[in-house]
Amino acid sequence: MGSTAGRRIVHARWGRILAACLLSLLPMAARAQDGAQDGQTPQWRPALHFSPAAHWMNDPNGPFLLDGTYHLFYQYNQAGMVWGHTSWGHATSPDLVHWHEDAIAIPATANEDIFSGSVIYDRQNRSGLGSASAPPLLAFHTSVFYNNPAHPDGTQAQSLSYSLDRGASWRPYDHNPILTLHPDSRQFRDPSVFWYPDGKCWVMATVVGDAQVVKLYRSTDLLHWSFLSDFQPSGYRKPGMLWEMPVLVSLPLDGNAHDKRWVMIVSVNPWSIAGGSGVQYFVGRFDGVTFTPDSLPPAGSDPAAYDWLDHGADHYATTRFANTGPGAPLLIGWMNNWDYADAVPTAPWRGQMTLPVALALKTVEGRPTLVQTPAPSYEDWVRRQGVATYRDRVVGGGQSWRAPVRGDVMDIRLTLRRGGAARAGIVVRQTPDGRTGTVISYDFAKGNLTLDRGHSGNVGFSPKFSLVHIAHLAAPGGVVSLHLVVDRSSVELFANGGVLRMTDLIFPPAGSDRVSLFSDGGSTRFSAIRVATPAR
Repeated sequence: MGSTAGRRIVHARWGRILAACLLSLLPMAARAQDGAQDGQTPQWRPALHFSPAAHWMNDPNGPFLLDGTYHLFYQYNQAGMVWGHTSWGHATSPDLVHWHEDAIAIPATANEDIFSGSVIYDRQNRSGLGSASAPPLLAFHTSVFYNNPAHPDGTQAQSLSYSLDRGASWRPYDHNPILTLHPDSRQFRDPSVFWYPDGKCWVMATVVGDAQVVKLYRSTDLLHWSFLSDFQPSGYRKPGMLWEMPVLVSLPLDGNAHDKRWVMIVSVNPWSIAGGSGVQYFVGRFDGVTFTPDSLPPAGSDPAAYDWLDHGADHYATTRFANTGPGAPLLIGWMNNWDYADAVPTAPWRGQMTLPVALALKTVEGRPTLVQTPAPSYEDWVRRQGVATYRDRVVGGGQSWRAPVRGDVMDIRLTLRRGGAARAGIVVRQTPDGRTGTVISYDFAKGNLTLDRGHSGNVGFSPKFSLVHIAHLAAPGGVVSLHLVVDRSSVELFANGGVLRMTDLIFPPAGSDRVSLFSDGGSTRFSAIRVATPAR
């Protein structure tokens, strides 16, 4: 994906000019933000999440693992702080925590922008673009054409670039594009390619964004593709909504290898559960030709009737790591929202990634549900950090307990056990006076989990920066477990072992490094409290 609105695509050439102009104005605006000096905001530079050193970044593209190194590509505008002039940036990591920003992998040109896609390792050289001793990496991406006699300006098709040096450099395939709609489309993008062992073929999922359709294709040589089917839920189509970044993945239900389901993940903008853009999923079956969801809400249902990968506001364009072996699939997304992405008050960069997570499918309250937990390599890294543990803390009604540990980067795990409380929770990135902080609370009576960033710091940079996000969460036996990954400008929440996830950006003031627990309307027992404060 390169953009989430047709007007952005139509006016891409103007966008490049405007990007440079806006970049020159940015320092003046940034000085007005909390704590910024000379247009810089180092206090919000993420420590646990990838962000580029400078300029605009959006969707992750084609992540994969090879020779012990994780590769991440992303939509990147090296010319400015807003979307435009879209190339594939590149970063590498040994553990999904420490990232090195590399040179641009696939640059835009005057005649072509490079939108989102996927990378696969053509281990058996089925494409013929490498050799048995040097198998190629293949990057499938969307080309957006300009001044091309074969394609009207702004139209999109799927193209291929390949690498013969393990991802260090890339070259375009001589016969691009490899897949085009007829007639040409301005919304045909985001190829996601995976191996389908039952059919002994590769499958590509793409979207026609404004039609909210996923189109599936197959290939045996990765160069020539034939149409399989369309997926579009009946009674679903919403005028003005775009679908992007499809991912089709197979998962065993409840760990049962004999009961595999397929999950279709799509990014939706707007109409998400928390407003603006978000990530939706459908659980069903795939027979090698057609994806069929197990069930769908009635036509005309609102967003709450559908399944969402994240109930916070800042998770979009999630995609899967390739070549990671037989373990749980790994996902990563863009931590932002198109409602306000171009106003986020960071400099000299704008945009960051979510934490990579491992994916499972479990039955929760009678329904197959995606479960997300931080990637194993992240968990391994956290175990090597300094960890403070606390005995059970009983907090009485209307009282709070401030933890002695402090930091602007934390990994926090705890369990809430209801006493007589109506509501209890934790405040992170809190100031010493307690007036500023991000509040995560559970309402035992209503069964709702809430993340409230209304007093988290700078919340006034956009009127669309939504402040409170609420989701239903069952508490069997009156017990709720929370795992929070707190960074300098974000909170990621995994509840009850990852059956519910919330991801939100925050922009707290300097000195907001306290943590406290609270209980309202009665007592709550907080147990299994573990706080890691990574040395970064």
